[in-house]
Amino acid sequence: MSTYIVRHQTTYKYESDVAYSRLVAHLIPRETPRQQRFASEVTVEPKPFRRFERTDYFGNTTSWCIIDEPHDELDVISQSRVSVEPIPHYAPEASAGWEDVRSSFEPPQPVEMFDVVQYTFDTPLTEADSSVVSYARRSFTRGRKLYAAVLDLNARIHADFAFDKKATDTRTTVREAFKLRAGVCQDLAHVGIACVRSMGLAARYVSGYLLTQPPPGRERLIGADASHAWFAVWIPPFGWIDFDPTNDMLPSHEHITVAWGREYGDVTPIHGIITGGSEHEVDVAVDVISEP
Repeated sequence: MSTYIVRHQTTYKYESDVAYSRLVAHLIPRETPRQQRFASEVTVEPKPFRRFERTDYFGNTTSWCIIDEPHDELDVISQSRVSVEPIPHYAPEASAGWEDVRSSFEPPQPVEMFDVVQYTFDTPLTEADSSVVSYARRSFTRGRKLYAAVLDLNARIHADFAFDKKATDTRTTVREAFKLRAGVCQDLAHVGIACVRSMGLAARYVSGYLLTQPPPGRERLIGADASHAWFAVWIPPFGWIDFDPTNDMLPSHEHITVAWGREYGDVTPIHGIITGGSEHEVDVAVDVISEP
């Protein structure tokens, strides 16, 4: 088991005063079978006149705040302490065949499967086209075990898509990223999700953090860590298994889960509405510190 302190700071600087802000944040790591949250705090400056936390539809903790005083700078800082256990060993040959899993999603569905089935449907950012379907079929060959198929897909996305921070933005769709063959972790996760769903299977988007290791001989840089994203697939009999196409790996004890949903739009770190402000700049710094 590994224990971490996670600090995520977002600073907005506006050209003119903002008169009113209403924000919703997904910044508090969630509890999972492998992850325990010991403490968590979100601070906002200027101090909101109203704030509260609630659990959203997907079971994520969300922080809500309303600021009604003029401000030209806004700081949102989240700090949490969590522990994460390594993933167990999954034998690819022990998973169900992907065609059998797809058939299990056909109606009528038992109530206990409703939460899984909802992740089989397209969303605005993950809607596939014929090119995505053709790409997915290369991994989902006839009779193949589902776990083996997704492992292959994960490796192919890592090899075929360039990591490029300038190629896309938060509104980029799978179809656009697929044409570019480039993007950031969000885009690569969306590609994986679209491919899996195009085969009639269930996949969800996962946001979180990854402990980054410095190159040999160099010190770890403060602020070097960043928000990360990957995807998870429902694979009987194991349940949900995470896949990180950005790094071609299975997320384990160095991946910290914050939230999950159908796509990025469900778990945006911070979003909301403001009155005024004109143009603005955003600075984000994330630190994931491993406790001894």
